[in-house]
Amino acid sequence: MKSLTRPRRVHVLEREQFVRATRENAFRFFANARNLELITPPWLRFRVVTPGEIEMREGTTIDYRIRVMGLPMSWRSLISRWEPGVAFVDQMLEGPYRWWHHLHTFEDRDGGTVLRDRVEYAVPYGPLAPIAHALFVKRRLREIFDFRRDAVERSVDVTAVEPHPSR
Repeated sequence: MKSLTRPRRVHVLEREQFVRATRENAFRFFANARNLELITPPWLRFRVVTPGEIEMREGTTIDYRIRVMGLPMSWRSLISRWEPGVAFVDQMLEGPYRWWHHLHTFEDRDGGTVLRDRVEYAVPYGPLAPIAHALFVKRRLREIFDFRRDAVERSVDVTAVEPHPSR
């Protein structure tokens, strides 16, 4: 199991996205761990392998299988913060990164919801980590989150959005 102590040096990826869905519906979408399969690029061959219903709450662990550069890997996440309708954090306990801390926040705005992601991550590989990050990891994470943005746009329930008051 990886340490839950944040390393001194981490990289940060931040994204913000507006969806025409209520905050409750947007949060409900992300609260279903199986929806990760819908918003993860197919080249990662991502699968949730935790059996049965996954009750999301602080302390929940979720197991996944993923392929990184064609190599199968396990990934285990811990939900370390859970504020329904507001925010949650998933932290990697086991997986391809030295450190992974992903904060998801949800905010009402203009008849929809602003989704924010802040990922702090550290790359393994010791002295080769800066090279791996520069040559591969940084670009690949951007591609993954670009795919995620587009998939979320298609997937989050927009049918329950209240009309904007100015329309």
